[in-house]
Amino acid sequence: MLRHALALRSIAQRTISTAPRRQIKNRVPEYQKIFQEDNGIPVYLKGGLTDLLLYRLTMTITVVGTAYALYELYMAAMPKKQK
Repeated sequence: MLRHALALRSIAQRTISTAPRRQIKNRVPEYQKIFQEDNGIPVYLKGGLTDLLLYRLTMTITVVGTAYALYELYMAAMPKKQK
């Protein structure tokens, strides 16, 4: 049993260590050009449609959360009438 576990361990180490590594292209210079460009767009929207959707979702959640918190505060401040 121990021999099988040790064999499996050595196989697993060998396949992981000899696996070719995937090369990732460095996109930092491209993003630096996009974000440093002076075109009048705020930095938090320069990422395109994804940034726009995330910004609007965040603002919507913030406004709805604030309204709900104020509503709950109002309901907690006004005591319910006793029957």
